[in-house]
Amino acid sequence: MKLFSKELRLSALRMACNCGKNGSHVGSGLSAIEIMATLYGDVMRYDVNSPYEENRDRLVVSKGHCVLAYYSVLNKVGFLSDSDIASFETNGSHFHGHAMRNLEKGIEFSGGSLSMGMSFAVGQALSCKRKGLSSRVFVLVGDGECDEGLIWEAAMSAAHFGLNNLTVIVDRNKLQYDGPTQSVMNLFDLAVKFEAFGFDVDRVDGHDCNALSKALKKTSDKPICVIADTIKGKGVSFIEGSKEWHHHTLSQEQYEQAKKEVDFV
Repeated sequence: MKLFSKELRLSALRMACNCGKNGSHVGSGLSAIEIMATLYGDVMRYDVNSPYEENRDRLVVSKGHCVLAYYSVLNKVGFLSDSDIASFETNGSHFHGHAMRNLEKGIEFSGGSLSMGMSFAVGQALSCKRKGLSSRVFVLVGDGECDEGLIWEAAMSAAHFGLNNLTVIVDRNKLQYDGPTQSVMNLFDLAVKFEAFGFDVDRVDGHDCNALSKALKKTSDKPICVIADTIKGKGVSFIEGSKEWHHHTLSQEQYEQAKKEVDFV
């Protein structure tokens, strides 16, 4: 899993560099690498040859800013081709800074307006449950995204409908576009909040694939929330913990430096 995560991080950096002056959400992508690696490498049930299989597990990416990690993992497992990700953020491409729903490509949800993915995931989980499917629905949200009221309306609905097939993953990197989440809108203790909304909550190191795997494979009679403590820009010294890299351009020189740092680990 460490090797898989390294491959995804290198792929994400290559995509960020190749899109040139258009820039990309570098920090948000790098914080979610291990989450994606664990979901697709160890936890989720899916078949790239049967993307419409009703009993597939589903990942709804509500935190749309993590597409560098998302597209990279979809490429590594076979949903996206090398030419697909090479077209990222170029004119005429279908692969933008927010993913567009395309089940053949393994993309369950069109991102863009933050927090809407949470409601979509609740709807999917409710539908799967009513159909008697064995599917699990995972939804990835950002901690800054938890400022949105729709997150909490959806959370209340998940508990009300007893959606024990739903797992919410919060990428808790503690930074959003305007700065630290604590100063923009203090979230206080997210675990206590989700527990109050009827969730079974775990808190883990979001860069520890073993810890993530254990938490994400957990079952419960309640909806589950996994709060993954991460570092925005994880793996690259000049990007880590910097709000300026929420969306930024990565020069060739910076890419070479970043690649050396990731390769060294």
